[in-house]
Amino acid sequence: MKQPTPPRFPVTSLRLLCLLLVPLGFVAMALSLSRSFFVPSYVLSGCLHGVPRCRSVDTDDGGVRRGAESTREPEFRLLVGVMTTPRRYERRAILRLAYALQPPAEAARVDVRFVLCDVTDAADAVLVAMEAARHGDIVVLDCAENMNDGKTHAYLAAVSRLFAPAPYDYVMKADDDTYLRVAALADELRSQPRSDLYLGRGYAVGDDDPAPFMHGMGYVVSWDVAAWLSANDEILRRNDTHGHEDRLVGKWLNAGGRGKNRYNLKPRMYDINWDMDEFRHNTIAVHRLKDNHRWAAVLRHFNATAGIIKPSILQDHS
Repeated sequence: MKQPTPPRFPVTSLRLLCLLLVPLGFVAMALSLSRSFFVPSYVLSGCLHGVPRCRSVDTDDGGVRRGAESTREPEFRLLVGVMTTPRRYERRAILRLAYALQPPAEAARVDVRFVLCDVTDAADAVLVAMEAARHGDIVVLDCAENMNDGKTHAYLAAVSRLFAPAPYDYVMKADDDTYLRVAALADELRSQPRSDLYLGRGYAVGDDDPAPFMHGMGYVVSWDVAAWLSANDEILRRNDTHGHEDRLVGKWLNAGGRGKNRYNLKPRMYDINWDMDEFRHNTIAVHRLKDNHRWAAVLRHFNATAGIIKPSILQDHS
């Protein structure tokens, strides 16, 4: 007796099923971004569960130069948290390349992470989840996205808990329109104290107080200062996280007698000029890179692409 042939899905149905399952997979990945890495009120993607695997100013993208991972123990470790928002995908891509193509910092390990608040848009959730899975450099804080409503405090207060298994020596906050010359910054930090440090471009208010707070383009605090901020519940009780955040950081440290080892890196950290042709040879940071034209000017000046762009072998140059 002939056995009945089991029903088969037509090929078109299988293809349709695959097309439906693929986006659902990305949605599941987006949900896992906010569930799988839940750590005391904060969410971390990337480096918490893989701290030993994090590399210095590195990228997994093919075709770009990678900083070699040294077998020797670094003299110090620096975490750079770049404040950004979910939809700035292009800016994060530029920054990843800009830092991956820099020469490695001598005797230092520098990890660059992109800091977001809660990703509330459904499309952004999927795309950021993909980005986090690919690069492992996204930190998502439990806060509403904002500029002057507590994001900087949330970041500085979170790092000592998130990275407690492998503490850094220094923690930096940087804007996503700032270009850091990582090796120059590391050289500056190499000779600085490892405790009670507050370093950046200071705003002077009279001769007696040369740097009451540091410019928002980027500043560094030592690990103990970040840990103190994390444990200082008085800041939250007073609702003292609303307003110009970088000015507030200085206010908190001044009131608490912290950050006494204070270093003003002006003029090595500066805003870009309109003519974009007055870069300093000893630059540590350039700020206000608001568009790709300005980014290109900075990267061109500091030879970020020197020797990389070559004629394609597929083109006829005869």
